[in-house]
Amino acid sequence: MSKILVTGGAGYIGSVLVPMLLEEGHDVTVVDNFYYDQCSLLAQCMNPHFHIVRGDVRDRELMSRQIIGKDFIIPLAAMVGFPLCKKDETAAQTINYDAVQMIIQLRTEDQKILYPCTNSGYGAGQGDQFCTEETPMNPISLYGITKSNAEKAVLEAGNSLTFRFATVFGASPRMRIDLLVNDFVYRAVFDKTAVIFQGEFKRNYVHVRDAAGAFIFAIRHFDEMKGRAYNCGLSSANLSKIELCKKIKEHVPDFVYLEAPVGEDPDKRDYIVSNERLEKCGWKPEYTLDDGIEELIKVYTIIKKNQYSNI
Repeated sequence: MSKILVTGGAGYIGSVLVPMLLEEGHDVTVVDNFYYDQCSLLAQCMNPHFHIVRGDVRDRELMSRQIIGKDFIIPLAAMVGFPLCKKDETAAQTINYDAVQMIIQLRTEDQKILYPCTNSGYGAGQGDQFCTEETPMNPISLYGITKSNAEKAVLEAGNSLTFRFATVFGASPRMRIDLLVNDFVYRAVFDKTAVIFQGEFKRNYVHVRDAAGAFIFAIRHFDEMKGRAYNCGLSSANLSKIELCKKIKEHVPDFVYLEAPVGEDPDKRDYIVSNERLEKCGWKPEYTLDDGIEELIKVYTIIKKNQYSNI
């Protein structure tokens, strides 16, 4: 049994990851400010190995107490996505970067950090060339900048590794509908239509359970993996927005989509990603894009209102 601290553990990924860590037999402490009034970890409260702290990850005194004795630290707490970071730039800097720097300062050398970065850091990408972990980071949003800077600090601090996650999709107890796949499936189910801006722009995708599973994998294989960044996504899903819509239409036949002849998406990310480094370590995703779309169709039988988003 490892003792694990997860900041932001009641968020979209954390609400899937924390139950998985507990099922693995770990002792898990979550620090979260419950920004969205979410109740996503209620089912874990009976577990004696689950500990919950309501607080701000920028609170140095609080974090210094919670870090003591932990084997692994997973700093999930973040202002996630470029719209939310644009809305509150100060919080984006202090949570996404400054709080991670504080964790680095507070932890002891033997405490391991598993940091969730984002392949948003690749920005406009390399055209038809795959972005690898050696590709220079070129973030084009404050979100990407703060996450990439924090990743650099974590790796330089040592005894750590990072994941550059693809765009995450799928169901979580702390649901988000504003993520691209989740959003497009929602539109297909309820609106039956979608207008796509810059439909040729590509990105990579990964199911939230596979993102959570990557942390489990890294805990098991930390010594072999430490010291490096790892792209984490579905190698079968480097898709443009139009290709994503075509895939969704296979599951929702009456979905109609069209590409807008004018206008542009404020999100300029456009890249394809190689996940070969992580796959060579032995990690492989369990869930396909088709699995996630079918799952989301069921989710939207339950969820009728688009109240689950970051902004």
